Amino acid sequence: MSEYSELGHDAATVGIVAKKYFTFAAPPHTLELESGARIGPVTIAYETYGTLAPDRRNAVLVLHALSGDSHVAGVYTPQDEKPGWWDCMVGPGKGIDTDRFFVVCSNVIGSCMGSTGPASTHPATGKPYGLEFPVVTIGDMVAAQKALVDHLGIAQLLCVVGGSIGGMQVLEWCVRYPQMVVAAIPLATTMRHSALAIAFNEVARQSIMADPHWNHGDYYGGPKPALGLAVARMIGHITYLSDESMRLKFGRRLQDKSDFSFNFDADFQVESYLRYQGRKFVDRFDANSFLYITKAADYFDLGQQHGGGSDVKACSKARAKFLVISFTSDWLYPTYQARSIVTALKKCGRDVSFCEIEAQWGHDAFLIPGARLKSLIHGFLQRVHDELRA
Repeated sequence: MSEYSELGHDAATVGIVAKKYFTFAAPPHTLELESGARIGPVTIAYETYGTLAPDRRNAVLVLHALSGDSHVAGVYTPQDEKPGWWDCMVGPGKGIDTDRFFVVCSNVIGSCMGSTGPASTHPATGKPYGLEFPVVTIGDMVAAQKALVDHLGIAQLLCVVGGSIGGMQVLEWCVRYPQMVVAAIPLATTMRHSALAIAFNEVARQSIMADPHWNHGDYYGGPKPALGLAVARMIGHITYLSDESMRLKFGRRLQDKSDFSFNFDADFQVESYLRYQGRKFVDRFDANSFLYITKAADYFDLGQQHGGGSDVKACSKARAKFLVISFTSDWLYPTYQARSIVTALKKCGRDVSFCEIEAQWGHDAFLIPGARLKSLIHGFLQRVHDELRA
């Protein structure tokens, strides 16, 4: 038995991994953003798993959601109790099989998990950017990823895969760099945010900006807007769950008491849970990064940005084979939005498969271990890989 099995880790884990960094766009060759602003140098944090084939045609790019990072699988030390955020899917013999594929996952620009973002040092001032960091888009995130993929010497990606905001990046990759993407798996995602999704994001952003410690984004070196960020996370976390999952997990059960407190303590288990999630999030995430990434998601509109308002025209630029996946209980990005992606792709003659998975866990279902999802992704990747080599 391996030391990882003894520690309780999956026996099929990728094992101990290391975060790497790639820096590019040093002045005067700065990165131009969709807003017209320029930024540089830019650093991207990333991790890789598996072995790149001699012909470099087995690369799979995994794209993370809002609060994710480059640590998709494995552990940093034998003592780590928590592996990467999609360890259930990425590893030897898993849905994304690292015995066959070379997997890359990078942290998006604008984040705070090693890539350049508002908490990074502004080269002109020597201080954190704060709100001087330019607003970035999903397209800008993908452009930075493209620079990393080029740096790794990969001319074509076998597959790009991601859920939620990661799924938006998948779609952007397919229409922005169509010749570079053989296959794509967008999960639990959409071609544009609904008014409801924008509304939730705006309330979350306002909770951060209303915190007196936010200080117009200039809080580095002082008290953090912890309360505002915690409330923002609580708001977001509600959208990731479903009515059924919350009913099963919490119902109206009380937290460590037999009757109401008749004050504003956390009487219910669900209240205590949300407060815990909020506090935990503050310890690992930057409030300004939350503002920037949610704004990028709100700005994303595949049809408007790549098809002059037409989803079909935008999708016609893609050349990839698609596996589009939605979940029955996802009310943040409901199945009708996934079907809209499928319809637009079919109208322009693209090779597209679609599956709606029965799941009670809401939007976060794509992150939860499940045999159906693992089987779908494994089978699709195997088919695409075999066809490419036929």
